[in-house]
Amino acid sequence: MEVLQQHFLSTPASNPYLYIAFPGCSSTEPLLERHNKHPGHLASSGTFNKREKEKKRQQKHEEKERRKEERKANATGGGLDSMMAYVDENGQITSTPPDPSKRKEISADEIELGVPRRVHEEVSNEHTGRIDFFDTSKGFGFIKEDGTQERFFVHVSGLLDEVAQNDKVIFETERGPRGMNAVRVRKG
Repeated sequence: MEVLQQHFLSTPASNPYLYIAFPGCSSTEPLLERHNKHPGHLASSGTFNKREKEKKRQQKHEEKERRKEERKANATGGGLDSMMAYVDENGQITSTPPDPSKRKEISADEIELGVPRRVHEEVSNEHTGRIDFFDTSKGFGFIKEDGTQERFFVHVSGLLDEVAQNDKVIFETERGPRGMNAVRVRKG
């Protein structure tokens, strides 16, 4: 290392060549000139690795082709025909094609894609029930619906009439942050 440091210090700054001392070359011979005289010394390791990588890549390619040919040779089945499946008139999957004599003509307008249209029914949103619990100081309570015995939360802001516990009421429901709430509550 000392020799190289001394050599670098002694090389002229105006010379664009890099000076490195190699065994068998004079210390003033530039690296590029050395490379031009003996190109195998510097590039041989890179070229050798390149050739080896290319050989390995070629071997992998040949191995892949060989396996592909083996799969083709050992393949069973009749190709596309063996993979076909049909649906019969009952909606069952079968391997036999459908009978052409049972063919029916269907108008394209009769086919519904997606979700079928829902017939809008007028559903009454009014429910009847009894006040199960109501705290006037806190301003909320619960109504138990007749029939289903489901409990609905009610707030004082949803009341149309003054109510007390066990009063029979008529109410509507709306979805609130914690479930269904009773709104527009009136005595019934």
